[in-house]
Amino acid sequence: MISIAVDGPSGSGKSSLAKSISKMLGILYLDTGALYRAIGYTCLNQLGEDITEAQVYALLPALTVDLGYQDSVQHVYVNGEDVSSFIRTQPVAMAASKVSAFPQVRAFLLDLQRSIAAKNDVIMDGRDVGTVILPNADVKIFLTAKPEVRASRRVGELAEKGIQADFDTVLKEVLQRDHNDSTRAVAPLKQADDAVLLDNSLRDAEQTVNDALEIIRSKVSL
Repeated sequence: MISIAVDGPSGSGKSSLAKSISKMLGILYLDTGALYRAIGYTCLNQLGEDITEAQVYALLPALTVDLGYQDSVQHVYVNGEDVSSFIRTQPVAMAASKVSAFPQVRAFLLDLQRSIAAKNDVIMDGRDVGTVILPNADVKIFLTAKPEVRASRRVGELAEKGIQADFDTVLKEVLQRDHNDSTRAVAPLKQADDAVLLDNSLRDAEQTVNDALEIIRSKVSL
């Protein structure tokens, strides 16, 4: 089995890159962030924004998180409910960042992610794929971009959805998310020692995909 890990900060384009590579190489795409977003979404609905570690742990025994694929598109289910269309908001992203720092949440999802990778050729993106989830991945890419670039992209994405967002506010959220992800005690965001750094601050999506394919082909035979 071939395993490809794509890590990096929020807004660097990990999911878009992984989806493109998945289609081009005909391998399974696993969005690990969607799993944490699903738990974050559930916690927001049941607990509100003031989420505590103890409250989240109390919820876990009653949760089942599953992945399914329809027309090669990943769907995320919580207790049988498809929550895929509800987990892409900024409040859910912040909740996901918070719950992902809790050790029992990470342990809760770790076996699911590893079992999928053991059975399939897979490309997986997240914050700690190359360092924790798949430490022996065949290819590791650390995708990043300057915070200002990532914030600008986010503002553009929201505008396409008819949502007006203030750049300074979004930049502040990006920096806060970076801080939360890189300083948490459990599985912090960091580049694996054997990961290849890919900065796409000055690259568009197509150029980023081409660069990533070069890295992948230099590591494995396709």
